[in-house]
Order: sequence, then structure tokens, then C-alpha cells
Amino acid sequence: MIRVLFICHGNICRSTMSQFVFQDMINQKGLTDQFYINSAATSREEIGNGPHYGTVNKMKQVGIPVLPHRAVQMTKKDYREYDYLIGMDEANIRNMMRIAGGDPEGKIHMLLDYSDSPRAIADPWYTGNFDITYDDVVEGCTAFFNYLEESGSIF
Repeated sequence: MIRVLFICHGNICRSTMSQFVFQDMINQKGLTDQFYINSAATSREEIGNGPHYGTVNKMKQVGIPVLPHRAVQMTKKDYREYDYLIGMDEANIRNMMRIAGGDPEGKIHMLLDYSDSPRAIADPWYTGNFDITYDDVVEGCTAFFNYLEESGSIF
């Protein structure tokens, strides 16, 4: 089983959107039994809160199920338990490294590092633009899936 943890600052916008998009992608491909997908925050600011209404609205607009979710903070234990810890921007990566105590196994990546155009995914909490965030998340999740397929991780 491939264990994936999507991570952003608060775990209510980008990481939840990535979790929902990637889970839907995996479900559509009939690979649900090969994955465990979740999301977390690097901060404690939104702990216990549900997904941001902008994320919920965008998921409804595109027909992707919004899964039951409450924001949690990433822990050092997550580094041991997940195969991939995927952040959204450089600040997430720095904080993930701090929480994990480094990345000796090379598990920490930025989502769009898997794409042909590596870059950060802007936080819609600040930009207000959930459409651009969604487009970036779909690009990243698709590229990540293709990476897993090409590496022989998916059967």
C-alpha cells in the first residue's frame, strides 16, 4: 500500500484539496485498495477545523467528493508512517523538514516538483483564487500519479 500525506500550512485549503483530488483520481482508476491518502498542516492554527468553504465549493463545482476531515498537525511519526509527504510551497517544506527532523529517506517533496513546471502552489487563503489552486493541484496530482506509474509502484 502506498501511503501519501499532503501537507500545507493550515490543512484546510491546499492539502485537503490535494487529498480529495488524488483520492478521487485513485478511485476513478479502481486503485483504492493500493493507497492510503490523508492530509495535515505544518501549523496549529486551524486544528480541528473542517475544509475551507472555498475548497468545499470548488470540489462541489467539479464533482469531486468532499471527504470527512478535520485539520491535524503533521508529526514526526508521520515521517515513519508515510511513503510520500508532499508539501505545497517552500515554507511548507522547511517546516516539514523541521517537524520530521530532516529527510534521510527522501520522502519530502513539493507537489509540483513532479510536474514539467516545478513551482509552489499559492495559498488561496491569501489569494482568494481557488480556481488557480485547483488547476495547480490537478496538474501536481496527475504528474505525481504518472511518476508512481512510471516508477512501477502501481500495479
